[in-house]
Amino acid sequence: MERTGAGDPHVTARVEGRAARLTLNRPEALNALTHGMVLALADALDAWERDPAVETVVLDGAGERGLCAGGDIRAIHRDAVAGTTEATRAFWRDEYRLNARIARFPKPFVALMDGIVMGGGVGVSAHGRMRVVTERSRVAMPETGIGFVPDVGGLYLLARAPGELGTHLALTGAAVGAGDAIACGLADHYVPSERLPALRADLAGAPAAEALARHAADPPPAELTAQREWIDHCYAPGTVEEIVARLRDAPTAGAEDAARVLLRRSPTALKVTLAALRRAARLGSVERVLEQDYRVSCAALANADLVEGIRAQVVDKDRAPRWSPPTLADVGNAAVAAHFARLGPGELALGGG
Repeated sequence: MERTGAGDPHVTARVEGRAARLTLNRPEALNALTHGMVLALADALDAWERDPAVETVVLDGAGERGLCAGGDIRAIHRDAVAGTTEATRAFWRDEYRLNARIARFPKPFVALMDGIVMGGGVGVSAHGRMRVVTERSRVAMPETGIGFVPDVGGLYLLARAPGELGTHLALTGAAVGAGDAIACGLADHYVPSERLPALRADLAGAPAAEALARHAADPPPAELTAQREWIDHCYAPGTVEEIVARLRDAPTAGAEDAARVLLRRSPTALKVTLAALRRAARLGSVERVLEQDYRVSCAALANADLVEGIRAQVVDKDRAPRWSPPTLADVGNAAVAAHFARLGPGELALGGG
């Protein structure tokens, strides 16, 4: 049985044996999520949770490049430039609800994180119960590069990564391969991409854990884990300024590269990201982190850096954003704290957790 969810042509939903399969089907945009796609995914999960014939849900992406490159940031840019942010806020509300739903879904949710998995793609996959990466996987939360802050519950995961690996990934937006994705808690199983068709076939006829056991292999080495010494030391401080100073002083090429990356990122986004990550470590559940994400995202939507970052990286592609304020020293504590202010009746209240 095959259908498009909620009338959206970019999500294909069908049942194959004992497994239900969701495919993000917008390969020309690397399966970037639209609001309609989010609603279609949620509708399918609603139906399959109640369907006793469905034992497992499988998520994958159409095309050869990846599962999902994130949310549709061009649409966000259009809204922000026009000053009409209601549609973006509504998209985030439904997207974050979906992320929480996936995290608590009562049936095995198997995410095939092949190829590029970034931003919103992490949100619809890395909260699942069984997360599969391949030798082609590149997993990242790259938001600081567009003047934004990691959302979709990504900081819930990164705050629980070993040592300061999550801080490094959240601030730099660096993409990691299969070994590091597993080591950082963003994935669970490594399956070579050539085995994915057989895995999908087996998921239709066998329990998810059994099917994965047939095809999983030892993951490649976790490159970042081997660099824990300088990463843990450099990212331990409580301010971005101190982190940059330690990176510059560290006698390793990796630290020097990270310092250069951070100095190209939005200063406001960096400071808010560090504060949000530290708070996420104390919030205790993915629901509370997603509620925080919504406050921070709504505040960022009013900042000039988000519009400028998307312009520079995606619209004009000149890769030369003009951040405002332009330096870390110019971003005060009050500006950071404002991102965490409660929204009154506009709060995202997820319950649970």
